[in-house]
Amino acid sequence: MAAVKDISSRDTSRNPRSKATLVILGLLAAAVFAGLCALGTWQVHRLAWKRALIAQVDERAHAPATPAPGKSEWAQLTRDNAEYRPVSASGTFNFDQQTLVQAATELGSGYWVMTPLQLADGSTVLVNRGFVLPAWRKSQAQTAQPPAQAQVTGFLRMGEPGSGFLRNNDPDANLWYSRDLPAIAAARGLTDVAPYFIDADAASSPGKDPAQAPVGGLTVISFPNNHLVYAITWYALALMVIVGVVVFVREERRARRP
Repeated sequence: MAAVKDISSRDTSRNPRSKATLVILGLLAAAVFAGLCALGTWQVHRLAWKRALIAQVDERAHAPATPAPGKSEWAQLTRDNAEYRPVSASGTFNFDQQTLVQAATELGSGYWVMTPLQLADGSTVLVNRGFVLPAWRKSQAQTAQPPAQAQVTGFLRMGEPGSGFLRNNDPDANLWYSRDLPAIAAARGLTDVAPYFIDADAASSPGKDPAQAPVGGLTVISFPNNHLVYAITWYALALMVIVGVVVFVREERRARRP
């Protein structure tokens, strides 16, 4: 009986795979391994970029405020050389041309209040005066505010793309999901508008209740940095592919033994 069991066991053992199958599986394993290594390396580069960004923003954010860049400087401004620089500006707020951009903050879901500030030279810079709740929007719809002189300090921010997450701005319906400065300027009939906006600080927009007034000083200047974890994950998966190949080769050799 024992001999019969041994013969049965050998009869049901797996046959070796064909060379064509082995080539296909080898190419597939190589492609997966290369892809995982590429993703890991990309995350390493992102890690270096994120660390540099955090250091750069931290250095700029704690510098003294300087006058907001004038028209002669606009062409040279980029995210790398200008964002999160503390700036100040004075001019006239035109409240009848402001735009509400949907936002979600630690205070709830509501809007950023983007108000044009006309400067002495005739140019305009949009100012994010802060966050408000829908209740504020309803109350303001029935209240007209005349232009007012203002002094603003805050962080310089470059404009955002023309769409939010899975949603596009709809100027005709006055629905805004991102702070797209050219689109906002065109919708409000503004000319000579700066390519940046100012995120007002708490001193410039001292509101405490977002249902009553814009609350400033909510600029996020801390950034999550999980790229090292992601890199380790991708490299670990690549290592698992190697382990799987080693196990597969060992089993294939065993299947080919007489």
